[in-house]
Amino acid sequence: MKRSKTSKQWMHEHVSDPWVNKAQTDGYRSRAAYKLTEIDEKDHLLKRGEVVVELGAAPGSWTQVIARRVLPDGAVIALDLLPFEPIAGVDFIQGDFTEDSVLAELEAKLAGRSVDLVLSDMAPNISGIAISDQGRMYQLADMALDFADQHLRPGGKMLIKLFQGAGFDPYKKAMQQLFKTVVPRKPAASRGRSSELYLLGIDRRSGD
Repeated sequence: MKRSKTSKQWMHEHVSDPWVNKAQTDGYRSRAAYKLTEIDEKDHLLKRGEVVVELGAAPGSWTQVIARRVLPDGAVIALDLLPFEPIAGVDFIQGDFTEDSVLAELEAKLAGRSVDLVLSDMAPNISGIAISDQGRMYQLADMALDFADQHLRPGGKMLIKLFQGAGFDPYKKAMQQLFKTVVPRKPAASRGRSSELYLLGIDRRSGD
């Protein structure tokens, strides 16, 4: 099958991308690892011994970073709809985060422990219909924020990927209800043409 102009352009960008080449050299599964490492170096998210929940983990490059910085004293629970090559010390759940049974399995693995950090790199399959993609993205984001509200310890943090546009400002306001500080992050490894932007919630309110 003949490749489309778009697929040829993507392949050219991919093979010439310095982040892709660096990931291969450093042993990371994808270039996305450097998005998290940059934010972590700036904001000190990952600490040895903490309990971390990662939503939208596949193919596992963020998980590699998390495991190296949190384990062996901490706990890492990763979740994704797609399959995931195992990483030593990481509990992985393959399933749909929107399903009650999958959420119950995640809560069972926590075994009553509070979470220090929630990371969400979840995104829907992109249809190309902006309003639909945006709506499904924020449905996932709302569920991630609800999970953080239920399980994150006072003082804990949350980092979540969002799409800029409709829904962003209301979501930021919702995060500000839960966290004392909410700041945007656009790491250098994010492609410039991408509408993705991360929001970091710092110091979860105690509720009192």
